[in-house]
Amino acid sequence: MIYRVGQIMLYVHNQDQAVDFWKNIMGFTVKSEETNDQGMRWIEIAPTKEAETSIILHNKEFVANMSPGLNLDTPSLMFFSENLEEFRNELLNKGIKVGEMVHMPSGSVFNFADNEDNYFAVMEKSKK
Repeated sequence: MIYRVGQIMLYVHNQDQAVDFWKNIMGFTVKSEETNDQGMRWIEIAPTKEAETSIILHNKEFVANMSPGLNLDTPSLMFFSENLEEFRNELLNKGIKVGEMVHMPSGSVFNFADNEDNYFAVMEKSKK
């Protein structure tokens, strides 16, 4: 039986640029980085070292060649942040593509694009 989400695979064209975006723009931390004997490199990132769920950055072309037919589309991810307006303004000031704030019954949400124009959402939610 599944008890939690462990890792989310994110297939990117340029792993180094993706790490730079997630680490230096979004404030994520690199939890680990490995390369196997077949040349497959993966980088584990997360909002904090203690986060239970992490994102694995894989080279899209390498994985496509290794596993033809695998769905390499970008997953639809929802991140949580406590001060949404401040965070949105911070991303805008860094030159990140950011969508309008949308107010939903579950809370306020906006989306942003990474360095490869993959879009992700952020919802205001308390850490409690």
